[in-house]
Amino acid sequence: MTKLRVGVIGAGAFAESCHVPGVQSHPEAEVVVLCGQNSARTRAAAQRLGVPEVSLDYEEVCARTDIDAVTIATPNVVHARQAQAAFAAGKHVFCEKPLGMNTEEAADMLRAAEQSHKIHQTAFTYRYLYGVQELKRRLLIGEIGAPYYVAVHYDSWASLRPGSKIGFREHLDSAGAGVLYDVGSHLFDLVGFVLGPIEAVSGNTILVPRERIDARTGALAHVETDDIASAAFTCRGGIQGQLFASRATPNSGDKAYIKVVGRQGALKASLSRGSVDVLTISRPSQPAWEVVPLPVQASDGQPHCLSRMMHSFVDACLRGSLNGEIDASFHDGLAVQRAMDAVRQSSAEPTAISLDADFDPRRNGIT
Repeated sequence: MTKLRVGVIGAGAFAESCHVPGVQSHPEAEVVVLCGQNSARTRAAAQRLGVPEVSLDYEEVCARTDIDAVTIATPNVVHARQAQAAFAAGKHVFCEKPLGMNTEEAADMLRAAEQSHKIHQTAFTYRYLYGVQELKRRLLIGEIGAPYYVAVHYDSWASLRPGSKIGFREHLDSAGAGVLYDVGSHLFDLVGFVLGPIEAVSGNTILVPRERIDARTGALAHVETDDIASAAFTCRGGIQGQLFASRATPNSGDKAYIKVVGRQGALKASLSRGSVDVLTISRPSQPAWEVVPLPVQASDGQPHCLSRMMHSFVDACLRGSLNGEIDASFHDGLAVQRAMDAVRQSSAEPTAISLDADFDPRRNGIT
């Protein structure tokens, strides 16, 4: 059987830990070429990973007739032009999140994808957690009753650790936003995945002013993108929710999770690349959280979401369609982009109600 031939665009850490090995571990796929910006680094990575060819030109990779699909693991600013070049050349496309730098770019990418009639998939890793999938299944069968509240949460000290450096995510021109786009994209997608469309969003972002060594130049530079993002939102059906994503705060044991509360109980799934994959349930009659049984693979301690996600893309290309029950298309990527951009707009145009610090209840007729 002829294998799916894939070109990986981007030769950084995530291409090396996820895209390349994920495709290579599928028995019906192979990575033909690795495309990067730096010749020496790209060749070294290709040699480590066993990829036979390298390129420094993504347009050349997209135009090759011996490639069926591309995956994109590059800074946010180039996602749109790389995806559009791939679709124009008739390739299936798997793209990292966020799809683009803003809603307009993401919408343009979706139009190009639909016009190409090729597979288009967005890299929302948490969908491939066994706990998340079981949470969604139990919601659908009504185990906790009608849901009325959801919380998605992620926090760590990652960006304030001594010695941390600036990468593309800390620059506005290459990332568009910070933790909002990096982690918030995953969290917003999970809400849509388990509960359906988000219909209204308000939010805020915080940047902790500081300088760090820029990994690209070796010089001190200012961090430009948000470190904390929070949002309140409403899903279809009136379900209320809250989002918190931070790279500048400590966690209290649970680094990341999604928690859905219904009339008869609550379900809480851990979020990671698979190394922690746990689902728990709490009920009004039994408040203590109880562990829900999951497949044995959930507790293998490995980042199993990465290979499951990449295999899903290969399978979709071979089958000719995404798995609509799990996989995220560019439609989902655009929905997430709209929610994140609503947070940015809300943060820039705050509508909070001011409280008078000198308020005197007696002077206002309150005794």
